[in-house]
Amino acid sequence: MMDTRDCACGQTTVRDEAARWFVRLQEPLISADEQQRFDAWLNQHPQHRDEFQLLQGLWTAADLLPAPRLKALVETPSTRRERRPLLRYAVAASVLAVALGLGLFSGLNHPGGYHAEFATALGERKHVALPDGSVIDLNSRSRLQVRFEQDRRLIELSEGEAMFSVQHDTARPFVVEAGSGKVTVTGTRFDVRRDATQTRVAVEQGTVKVQGRNAPDDAFINLTAGLGTHVDAEGKVAAAYAVNPVELTAWRSGKLVFNNASLGEVAAEVSRYRDKPLTVSNPAVASLRLTSVFKSDNTDALLKALPSILPVAVRTLADGSQEIISK
Repeated sequence: MMDTRDCACGQTTVRDEAARWFVRLQEPLISADEQQRFDAWLNQHPQHRDEFQLLQGLWTAADLLPAPRLKALVETPSTRRERRPLLRYAVAASVLAVALGLGLFSGLNHPGGYHAEFATALGERKHVALPDGSVIDLNSRSRLQVRFEQDRRLIELSEGEAMFSVQHDTARPFVVEAGSGKVTVTGTRFDVRRDATQTRVAVEQGTVKVQGRNAPDDAFINLTAGLGTHVDAEGKVAAAYAVNPVELTAWRSGKLVFNNASLGEVAAEVSRYRDKPLTVSNPAVASLRLTSVFKSDNTDALLKALPSILPVAVRTLADGSQEIISK
């Protein structure tokens, strides 16, 4: 039976495509168009995701190898018989070779060390593969710094929102600091959003520990799948409440999902995807509720649709921003 991973489209195999995307995504900045093309490729077939995740695993394994051994692997002659499954991944070996050439394995003599910064522009999303096998999806207008140390993996979310798929490692907890809040895990999937007045956390899978950034170690709450919380500017953590992770992370597929959301909440969310902020004229308008789905890259369509859904109008102000008013 043919191995579907080796099925070629012309001269290009899925494995080749995965390797090229993997190398490209190690760079700090890629365009929004390129990120969209990667997302489309990743979701096109389960085999695409399998091959990409395999390369992430190889990346993790390579970080534990001495540099001479790693070079020996990537310089294996093409004429050598394929005796082990790992050696069949010649393209994966080339990924490691490129990584060496770019200095991406600068921490080989210090397996715990890794430092990087990633950011997205307006309307851009980014998929980041970390050397431990963890994956970060960045939303529009987001920025974070990554610092791996011997005893922990630290992320500083400076602004915006990120979805974390964390590789399990009890010896090195994965810690996300965002504003006045801190999230600690060993392996799970969760979303963190940093706004001006609070930090929101929602868990899709596993368990996370949420606490104020400067709180004592024993002052925290645990969240499991389907639960969320938020941390205010003073570091106070709200009691856990039910959330819908699928709706909250719909931005990963370019969607804005509103389920009985207030127009005040809608305006705040939409503003993340526009050059100028969207505001509401008064509390009465802000309290109106909306249930609908829109594309995050076409918020103009949302503004055009609002007057036909609710008793409101949208006007453009002198500075170019827009405001929702009563009809």
